[in-house]
Amino acid sequence: MTRSIQLRYFASIRESLGTGSEALQTTATTVGELRDELIARGGSYAEALARGRAVRVSLNQTMSDESAALPDRAEVAFFPPVTGG
Repeated sequence: MTRSIQLRYFASIRESLGTGSEALQTTATTVGELRDELIARGGSYAEALARGRAVRVSLNQTMSDESAALPDRAEVAFFPPVTGG
């Protein structure tokens, strides 16, 4: 089943990718599979979302982990950990 999702990128991830958002058709069933699909694009996606990097994710504006099921018409946001000052 193909899912239509809206992706949002924040802070250094947005800067690396050169975009703050995009629409995507995916067959990924979890947030982790979606991240792997984006990494497989290579280039700046592979670098910004690499498995060794600390990346936080929200699913429909709720903090989530990568095992979360990915529903159709979901909004998924990727962002680096936030540090206080």
